[in-house]
Amino acid sequence: MTATPAPIRILVVDDHTLFRRGLIALLASEARMTVVGEAGDAGEAQRAALRLQPDVILLDNHLPGVTGVDALAGLREAAPNARVLMLTVSEDAQDLANALMRGASGYLLKTVDTDALAESIIRVHQGESSISPEMAGKLVTAYQTLHRRSAAPSAPSDPIDSLSPRELQILTEIARGASNKEIARNLSIAEATVKIHVQHILRKLNLNSRVQAAVHAARLLGAGDGTANRP
Repeated sequence: MTATPAPIRILVVDDHTLFRRGLIALLASEARMTVVGEAGDAGEAQRAALRLQPDVILLDNHLPGVTGVDALAGLREAAPNARVLMLTVSEDAQDLANALMRGASGYLLKTVDTDALAESIIRVHQGESSISPEMAGKLVTAYQTLHRRSAAPSAPSDPIDSLSPRELQILTEIARGASNKEIARNLSIAEATVKIHVQHILRKLNLNSRVQAAVHAARLLGAGDGTANRP
């Protein structure tokens, strides 16, 4: 008889009590996960993370005092094995870029439905990334901009320029949080072919995981939309 896997232990961090309690109530209906704690600001979140050692931290960005993005380093230090999934109203591309560069495993908007949220929690717990489709579109735009630049008659200045059009497609799917099976279905190719392309992408970009690919995408996003030097 197969043993039932332990539920994913979640820490919810949001300064709006009503939203936080509603979110906890929704997650309570998911047998695959359990909320072990909650916090309303960065300091309280760091203390809770240190004490509880959750598997996943759901983190709002607009917290009082210290923003969620700025709290990422302290949370990762307090709970090194925890995955952080941003859950915010901010659709700002720079917030997305900063969150991924500072260690978040995903970025969701609060408009996400319950099923998609649960699936995203499972994905980041398994070491994958998950980004709201609305935000993934911003990453796609950045990749397309950089790919057009790479077509100019000049020597490649960035490893991204070495990716083929198909690899670029697959990289944008990875940034969106799609699995190999989903990518294969979306692009009408074999899953084994996707695996080969993913290996080539990670090798060309000198990366080790899909999460790192999403982080790299965030860096490119800043270069692609002109926000890199925003004050």
